[in-house]
Amino acid sequence: MSDTTYNGWSNYATWRVQLEIFDGMDLDLDAYMGEESKFDAYDLKDELQRIAEEIIFEGMGYDERRPSNLVEDYARAFLQDVNYYEIAQHMIADYIAENQA
Repeated sequence: MSDTTYNGWSNYATWRVQLEIFDGMDLDLDAYMGEESKFDAYDLKDELQRIAEEIIFEGMGYDERRPSNLVEDYARAFLQDVNYYEIAQHMIADYIAENQA
């Protein structure tokens, strides 16, 4: 069995999306604070996926009524490998570390 981790992330796609899209992005993580003052990584994961897809496909003039093209198909296949939950957990951990008094 081969090791598919990449630079400390679960895989290359997760590392690359984290690095090129989310690294340094200033999100209001307070909006993802759930009950008992705990962050909801699942909701944040969904938002991160939405943001990544919006950023990537915005420039392609995406229209759900037209058939996809080869580049879009490859991009979507790549994005399916991204572990957005892992990125969400990382962002929450960084936020907590930065905001602890």
